[in-house]
Amino acid sequence: MSQNNTTNKLWKVLGTGFGVAVTLGGTVGTGILRKPGPIADLLGNPFLIIGLWLLVAFYALLGISTVLELSLSIPKAGAWYGYAERAFGRYIGFLVGISSWLGTVTALAFGSYTFSEYLGLLFPVLAHKENFLAVGTLVLLWSFHQMGVILAGKSQEWLSGIKALALAIFILICFWYGSGGVWSEPIHTLSDSTLGAGIMTALLSIFYAFDGWHTAAYFTEENADPVKSMPKSMYIGVIVVATIYLLINIVILYVLPWDILRHSKLAAAEAISFLFGENAGQWITAFLALSIFGILNTQVMFAPRVLYSMSRDGLFWNKAKEVNSLGSPSFATHLTVGMSCLLLLAGKNLNERLSDIATFFFVASYFSGFSSLLKLRQSEPELERPYRVVGYPYIPSILCLVSGLFLAGTLIQNPISGIYVLGFIALSYMIYLGLFKKPN
Repeated sequence: MSQNNTTNKLWKVLGTGFGVAVTLGGTVGTGILRKPGPIADLLGNPFLIIGLWLLVAFYALLGISTVLELSLSIPKAGAWYGYAERAFGRYIGFLVGISSWLGTVTALAFGSYTFSEYLGLLFPVLAHKENFLAVGTLVLLWSFHQMGVILAGKSQEWLSGIKALALAIFILICFWYGSGGVWSEPIHTLSDSTLGAGIMTALLSIFYAFDGWHTAAYFTEENADPVKSMPKSMYIGVIVVATIYLLINIVILYVLPWDILRHSKLAAAEAISFLFGENAGQWITAFLALSIFGILNTQVMFAPRVLYSMSRDGLFWNKAKEVNSLGSPSFATHLTVGMSCLLLLAGKNLNERLSDIATFFFVASYFSGFSSLLKLRQSEPELERPYRVVGYPYIPSILCLVSGLFLAGTLIQNPISGIYVLGFIALSYMIYLGLFKKPN
């Protein structure tokens, strides 16, 4: 396909298949395989566990409706950044954009380190070389993404397809060989106070496991026919993710007895080991490595779109809007991967702290998006909206409230992060005033 490479425009070549794949690739990670054990310990009731996963899946589906209105009425790269900038002005746009980008950079560093740890488990010769492996993984992905948007899009479709197939096989094996597990035991009753705190903690864990449901919105500008394909791809993607999550929880509960599940840090591997012996758990380790690699691929693809869009609006350095001859935002990709490598060299402890702060800003991005829709309906009633959110204004208002509660929950769980968040906001405002505020 011939493209104009001199105008720094992204290519409009992505479609429905990519949208589904990037939703699956950006959402399904280690959380669904790690969290069932701690959640079971918190709740003690398999029906309550499934009910909470259903509740957050419903939240994500309602969120899709909101994001579709925003992404199709403001079809620009960068998702949350573009909506906040349009609704609330340049500084809020800058804050949402830079925190979104830095959060993903941190997730890239932390994720690549975790990927290298799993490689060390699979191949003992690689053990204790985590930082070198992590940097090498990011450099490999950086090299690949210089080859263009078309190849990157196809790779995401393949990685997500393999991931979905592996999960389907896991689900079928557990259904076939399981013998009742928690489902066949009496329900473990918890006190009201313990249960209330457990529900809140479990909801936060499930909420984070669903993070990524909106990923396709980062690529609206590159979609060949967004009005036609994005509703299909985003709804199908979230429904597929939710179905996988529910079935995995059901089969893990069907395989493992309560006393094993509640102490399990990696329930999926525990289930396979319970059925076939300790060595069989290596297959889950291999899947975890593959799953993390797929998420890293997604993040290296979407994070530079935020910088590209900010740069085009004069809220980042001009060079970040460069698009190479194959349709990739090249310099923004260099910055994204380079910053992640620097964080890796800074050490794991810093990355864990930054990861806690990033979690706050990821949830804050949702809040900014839902708030942006409410604001734009008031400030720009004539804006062309090819898709309108269901149940306006009630649904986006409820989503704002829920997101606000989750924000509060993240600070309650980790109050020290609030100090760092305030410090980051103050620093970002000084940078904005010094470098990117337009003179009156």
